Amino acid sequence: MAEHNDLGKLGEELAVEFLQKNGYTIVETNWTFQKAEIDIIAKKANILAVVEVKTRSSIDFGLPQDFVKPKKIQLLVKAINEYVISNDLEVEVRFDIIAIYKNEKQFKIEHLTDAFYHF
Repeated sequence: MAEHNDLGKLGEELAVEFLQKNGYTIVETNWTFQKAEIDIIAKKANILAVVEVKTRSSIDFGLPQDFVKPKKIQLLVKAINEYVISNDLEVEVRFDIIAIYKNEKQFKIEHLTDAFYHF
């Protein structure tokens, strides 16, 4: 497996641990619908958090969250709409980004809640 794939997988594992420590229940990981993949679907109270995880080995080329593009946001919105409808959920949906990057020898994790709005 390519090194960036390993880094992405590690980032998703770190994000799951981070969310669980902060009171979230992990509902799904790597949930797919058509061309969209949602990294993490987590629940806390009556909020369903759609979490996009972005991991970078450094911030030399920009912050991880800067790499979530409008096309990706559209796909996430479409996928979570399907998820909510097909599971007949009555929840508030929120879109979050967990940005992870290597800072010297350790990873820095930043949780951006309400990171973007669906349109």
